[in-house]
Amino acid sequence: MITSPAYILMMASDKFQQPTVRVNEMWQADFTYFKIIGWGWYYLSTVLDDYSRFIVSWRLCTTMSAGDVSDTLDDALSFTGLDQVKVKHKPRLLSDNGPCYISGDLADYLHDNGMNHTRGRPYHPQTQGKIERWHRSMKNQVLLENYYLPGELEQRISEFVNYYNHQRYHESLNNLTPADVFYGRGQKMLDKRERIKLKTLAMRKAMHYRDNLQTQQMS
Repeated sequence: MITSPAYILMMASDKFQQPTVRVNEMWQADFTYFKIIGWGWYYLSTVLDDYSRFIVSWRLCTTMSAGDVSDTLDDALSFTGLDQVKVKHKPRLLSDNGPCYISGDLADYLHDNGMNHTRGRPYHPQTQGKIERWHRSMKNQVLLENYYLPGELEQRISEFVNYYNHQRYHESLNNLTPADVFYGRGQKMLDKRERIKLKTLAMRKAMHYRDNLQTQQMS
């Protein structure tokens, strides 16, 4: 007897076999969609740094074409300066198997820019889990409002990207912001927190000792 596909489970690993160890080692890219009242569907193209979860670039598009992906990657390369300097390894692109990501046009673009491409296993969205989680966090806030103009949506996304990159502490990053990790100041922030923690503990210990001493004197 053949087991029904409904009962075949695809188990995900607890962690990636080869996790990234530095910024700009691998970028995750994906689209998500929004409906603007009176305008129809618009698509958000995002490039996220896998190591830091920093949103390197994004574009609000009317289509999900290979050209939209390459334009977003152009923005990312320009933002990081990787289009101006020669490096040994350009970021590797991680994406799903959508038509725009398997197109010959994108393959030519990546080849011309010296970038390798890794695509996730079909029906296994966990491979792009970090950018999927970004979509969820972003939509939980952005979709609290209705939008009637593309510019309104772009402004709201821009505000959230700034908040997400520079202000929102991320549990998987030791409660650092993506910007702290992306710009290499993460350890400095952790050391500063440790100094504050030790100082606070010493102050509380001194206050506790003082209160106990006052209580003994009064008794």
